[in-house]
Amino acid sequence: MRKFAEIFMVCVAVQMSCSLGVAADVALSIGYLEIKQSRPPTLSNLDPIPEDLGLAGAQTGLGDNATTGRFLGHSFDLQSGIVDVGADHVAATADMLSRTPFLLIDAPADVLLAIADLPQAKDAVLFNISAGDTALRDTDCRANLLHALPSDAMLTDALAQVFVQKRWTDLVMVSGTYPQDVAYADAMRRSLTKFGLKLGQEKTWAFDADMRRNAAQEVPLFTQPLGDYDALIVADELGDFGRYLLYNTWVARPVTGSEGLSALTWSPVIEQWGATQLQNRFAQEHDRAMQSQDYAAWAAMRTLGEAVTRTGSNDPAILRDYILSDDFELAGFKGRPLTWRDWNGQLRQPIAIAHTRALVAQAPLEGFLHRVNELDTLGLDRPESRCEVFE
Repeated sequence: MRKFAEIFMVCVAVQMSCSLGVAADVALSIGYLEIKQSRPPTLSNLDPIPEDLGLAGAQTGLGDNATTGRFLGHSFDLQSGIVDVGADHVAATADMLSRTPFLLIDAPADVLLAIADLPQAKDAVLFNISAGDTALRDTDCRANLLHALPSDAMLTDALAQVFVQKRWTDLVMVSGTYPQDVAYADAMRRSLTKFGLKLGQEKTWAFDADMRRNAAQEVPLFTQPLGDYDALIVADELGDFGRYLLYNTWVARPVTGSEGLSALTWSPVIEQWGATQLQNRFAQEHDRAMQSQDYAAWAAMRTLGEAVTRTGSNDPAILRDYILSDDFELAGFKGRPLTWRDWNGQLRQPIAIAHTRALVAQAPLEGFLHRVNELDTLGLDRPESRCEVFE
């Protein structure tokens, strides 16, 4: 399968070289910067975070770029850096920017903004691969910061479309107390309003008991006051308690959101549209399944590779303009080309609706129309966005 993918890329490269004329040698150095964050303890350690989360996706994307690039005289290299918790991320970023203006960044929203505002980053092209905060695509947007990871709003909009399609109109929600949980819950409320739905009762999860022993006793009592409903939404972005709600609720109803039926950037259950090739290639290289952050890093890396291929340039301004233009398309193994929103730097992409065993649907769902692009039914559309720096 890897050999087939390489042959396909070679054929594409040959076709491009003929259409673009004689290709010039172009070298592009790309930086990957991870700003370590302290994580609060969770009730379960069943899902450890891979040490190379994100970086592995960038490495796979680098290999894909190289496969095409070597037939066009284009070369790519990746420089990676890790900033430990509490260390000086400004100095580390400035050092990386002195070597390359192209950075893939794994960092929380406040750090991303601080990096984007550095004088050294003014003319850089930065890719956010890990922060879903909608504000980064809205009032806190930056012209030099593009978002390969879907926003929280894109994910919750995708689920809201499922609720509408399935006529699940009686909805309740259980939310955690961490900032990520609060942000997801806020995004979900906005999505429900956007699609004409209303949220019924809400409860906050504040247990500190060991649910591995007590879930069968505690969860039914906790969810009993919610009464009857069509679906239970869980806002548990750290994977703390949501797993214990499944099959333990007072009434037997679907669990959705951060657990159960979820809206995902990427999942091992995505097998259509040639995705199995990417899944297998990644697993062979890194001995694990590709996760959403890996996919975001891969998409950012491939975006740069595609832009270099099409423009024959390594100039940041030229590449950024092309990426945000109507001419840019990226084959992302999601059934339709991926493009970038020129009003806030967000990568348009379908969102998988899945559980751990299978893909259920892919948003935007049939019937959700848009006058320009159905993908813009997910997340902030142009009239909704308050980002002005891209104009």
